[in-house]
Amino acid sequence: NVLIQVNDTQIELSLNLLENLSAYDYSQLLQEHLNLKTALGENGVVLTEENEGESHSIQTWSQVLEFMVSFGKKGMYIQRYKGLGEMNPEQLWETTLDPTIRTLKKVKVEDIVESDGIFTILMGDQVEPRRNFIVENALRVKNLDV
Repeated sequence: NVLIQVNDTQIELSLNLLENLSAYDYSQLLQEHLNLKTALGENGVVLTEENEGESHSIQTWSQVLEFMVSFGKKGMYIQRYKGLGEMNPEQLWETTLDPTIRTLKKVKVEDIVESDGIFTILMGDQVEPRRNFIVENALRVKNLDV
């Protein structure tokens, strides 16, 4: 494990986490860390939201994270559905059918046999092949929406 200390705060990262970060991801993470460290300085900073006019005094890394998460969620409303059939007509129009905001993409199936095999594993009645697929590919996941 790797121990990172910032002022009085210690963060322990497992080597598994570091192994799973690609070189590009890690260099980007390191650069963002250095940018934040420079901006935060020893006395902290005051962040002001342009549209709201609210000021926030930030002095610790946890306050930076707290601010970024709350700022990023402003004005957002997240609702999850299993399928389009669960939406009412207005929601379907806003999210899927409105031609001014929708994006249509053409998907080409290059290898129909491989695609069918993956669909059978992931959507089939057999649990064990699906479980094996998830275990074998878990470390390759880049973006996961649970």
